[in-house]
Amino acid sequence: MVDHVSRKQPAARIVTSRLGKLAAVTAALVIAALVTGFVWWPRSPINLATAGSEATNSLVDRWQAGEVAVLVRHAERCDQSSNPCLGPADGITRVGSEAATAVGQGFMQLGMTQTDVLSSPATRTAQTSRYMFGKDAMTQEWLVSCGKTLRNDVVAHKQAHRNLVLVTHSGCISDFEAQTGFERATTSKYGSALFVQIAADGQPQVLGIVNATDWQTLLHGKALKQ
Repeated sequence: MVDHVSRKQPAARIVTSRLGKLAAVTAALVIAALVTGFVWWPRSPINLATAGSEATNSLVDRWQAGEVAVLVRHAERCDQSSNPCLGPADGITRVGSEAATAVGQGFMQLGMTQTDVLSSPATRTAQTSRYMFGKDAMTQEWLVSCGKTLRNDVVAHKQAHRNLVLVTHSGCISDFEAQTGFERATTSKYGSALFVQIAADGQPQVLGIVNATDWQTLLHGKALKQ
């Protein structure tokens, strides 16, 4: 009986050892897959201002075809800055109004003849839109509430052959990015613009972002049809 038990113990230890090695290899493969996915999965949309001429030319072509929707974050908030306020505390700063004007000039260079502008009703977004384009935009409650329906709301308000500019909030832009494959995108900066192509079948494709200070880099030397 003793000899029989002693013969079984080495075999059991071999099986245990092999199982342990197999578990270690499996764990290593899982970790490698997770690391690889983290590295290769895009964290945020590309910056169109630094993506090269091909990306810029593609954006311009789609814009001139009226295929683009843009989500723009409002300018610098008065209640979260030490800069002088433009007016009400729930609005933007004077610095923010100047930045909004510069962003609007970038859009003007792209061309606004076939473009609709909508804004969240919040003071900071309404002011941003006014300084961007020199007039009040039509306000929409869904641009402040956003949430799970935002992707579909953007598509529903985009008219064929007309671009759509939506002045909204960082949380709303994050909602849209999460619903279009960028769950881990960094929070948008003041005045940044997220460009999206809306295909004929209504499927949105994120093209990339343009930060408020990048418009000159993006459109440098571009002679655009107005």
